[in-house]
Amino acid sequence: MRFVILILASLIHLTAPVLAEDEEGPALLRQALEGALRGCEAWVLEPASWSDGVEPFLAVIGLTEHVRETFSLPDAFLPPPSLRRANRYWRIDAGQENGYALVVSEGIPMCHIAGGGGEDLQPVAEIVITAANFRSRWDKVSEERTNDMVSTLFRSRDDKAFTLLFSRAATPDARRDRPQVVVTGFYSLTP
Repeated sequence: MRFVILILASLIHLTAPVLAEDEEGPALLRQALEGALRGCEAWVLEPASWSDGVEPFLAVIGLTEHVRETFSLPDAFLPPPSLRRANRYWRIDAGQENGYALVVSEGIPMCHIAGGGGEDLQPVAEIVITAANFRSRWDKVSEERTNDMVSTLFRSRDDKAFTLLFSRAATPDARRDRPQVVVTGFYSLTP
């Protein structure tokens, strides 16, 4: 009987870190996406957060140990060509093979987020955009489904000129060979 108890105790000890890591994985995916969205909003709506140095901007994102600026990103993570001007690129790590890229512009009031990796980001994306915190800042305007993607247009409650097009897989367990979450925020300078 002591032998069985020792084996069970060893198995619990060996599997406990794995369970903790699995539980933290989705939490980090969610926190990273929420941070990318906060950064997107701050860059566009609060230029003072980055105009005299990026420290306030990075503080808005949070997760400072997971955020780093880079000089380039793969094409799949870049915004549409019309928004590729005076861009700065940020990587937000969300686990070993997962993360988000945040692209902002010093010349255009826009931001662009693309996320991908080995884990399924669709459930996390749905959790984030249906959370009370997100909905307190954004109003849903419309939604469109095409093939295996769903795109939702949101309008900022703080400034109606700022919209966010949030695209993600329509169902869980979609393909993972391309960005799974694509968000483009744009501030319209024309009425």
